[in-house]
Amino acid sequence: MSPFSESLNGALETFESLRALEPKVMEAAKLVLDCLKSGGKLLLCGNGGSAADSAHIATEFTCRFMGDRRPYPAISLTSDGGLLTAIGNDYAFQEIFARQVRAYGKPGDVLISLTTSGKSRNILSAIEEAKRIGVKNIVFLGKGGGFTKGAADIEIQVSGNVTARIQEAHKFLLHTICEIVEPSLDKE
Repeated sequence: MSPFSESLNGALETFESLRALEPKVMEAAKLVLDCLKSGGKLLLCGNGGSAADSAHIATEFTCRFMGDRRPYPAISLTSDGGLLTAIGNDYAFQEIFARQVRAYGKPGDVLISLTTSGKSRNILSAIEEAKRIGVKNIVFLGKGGGFTKGAADIEIQVSGNVTARIQEAHKFLLHTICEIVEPSLDKE
């Protein structure tokens, strides 16, 4: 079998397994919609490719996804290099997201975290800080969930151990949440 066929088969297998996640995705979409409709904001974070995905999804809410509508507040906690390096240097890398959750988060907001391994201490710290200050949270996991499993209000765990397939699934699921939420958002 060619490398292309192996990758395609892996992607198809991963995506087929997502059907079982529909109830969790619907629950997450409701939480996001309720947050935005009540004047709250989304905070998003992840490391590496998941950092890029968190910035991408923040853009989908603040700019637009498919239709023209008013902007909604969504902040990627991965986007300010100066802030990330200051927190990492002055406190610890583990605190780069938690400190921002504390600064920007308030009850009624939602934190969306992504970790393909479930073993990102900075993600776990952000979830713990969110819970401490009353911010609801959703985590996207893979690879069995790691030590983050059980920490969040809503967990969406993709089956499998291949980081690329997990990231592709996370992005698909996040886009699906956008598709579910956007039609119910105010146009003006």
